[in-house]
Amino acid sequence: MVDGVTPIRIVLADDHGVVRAGLRLLLDADPDFEVVAEAADVDSALRAVLGHKPDVLILDLNMPGLPSSLEAIPGVVDRSPHTRTVILTMQEDPEFARRALRAGALGYVLKEAADVELVEAVRRAAVGRTYLNPAMGVKLATMPEQVTGPPGDLSAREAEVLRLIALGHTNAEIGEQLFLSVRTVETHRAHIQQKLGRSSRSELVRYALDHGLLDGA
Repeated sequence: MVDGVTPIRIVLADDHGVVRAGLRLLLDADPDFEVVAEAADVDSALRAVLGHKPDVLILDLNMPGLPSSLEAIPGVVDRSPHTRTVILTMQEDPEFARRALRAGALGYVLKEAADVELVEAVRRAAVGRTYLNPAMGVKLATMPEQVTGPPGDLSAREAEVLRLIALGHTNAEIGEQLFLSVRTVETHRAHIQQKLGRSSRSELVRYALDHGLLDGA
């Protein structure tokens, strides 16, 4: 605890000891973080999550054992709803990012950029916000032609806004990408919330994922 603030509790799972050691040094350098356990395979990671109920699980995408990392994410969501999953990987194919988000992960970080992105991804995940490697986010977000016949009686523009909300963008960032004022984005967001009957960011993210609005990678 730093200045009365409870640290973000983390389980770190990667099958390479050297990688885990480096990541732990990175995380331990932040006083807001506390690594409560490490794991070298998926089964051990799941046991650590159930035993410690951390705020965030950092999970290597390609780990030995069954279930696979992607298959394990829904189990984390079901058994430890408070725990958010951040995927750490060398896999740059956006299809894997899409599958990880659909499974319930809130973060997707490339190992080559972990030194600058992982801390931000953990912070966002801990409060229920999505984080994608920026290049990956662009690949997933800039596919408006895939948003046809939006669900929930959304307009095409509202579906675009919802996609960007699900990808973790702020109202200002959405406005910048879609060439809209922040006020207009706020209006679209209010209409989306009213039409879908969902008000929180996490509910909107789940709706977007469940209805395939991030598909198309």
